[in-house]
Amino acid sequence: MGEKLSKKRAILIEKLDLPKDVVLDVPKIIVVGKEEVTIENHKGILTFNEYEIRINSKLGPISIKGEGFEILYIATSTITISGKFASISYEE
Repeated sequence: MGEKLSKKRAILIEKLDLPKDVVLDVPKIIVVGKEEVTIENHKGILTFNEYEIRINSKLGPISIKGEGFEILYIATSTITISGKFASISYEE
């Protein structure tokens, strides 16, 4: 039943041309080159070390690998990170 409701909600959002990331509370990832990443609608930092950052989201953890990480901005639902990024992936 929940899956059916989700599909109907997605169709309605598309027909009304609403921003999916806001309405569904899913993460929006903005990558600028290899040196800056902004994640909107995050649910907190899970891990932060010199080679990996894991950010929690409604879809599960987002893993960012690389080096030289620095948090440039952090707020309730938005985080901007700088560094040299090797990969960004969703964990299952």
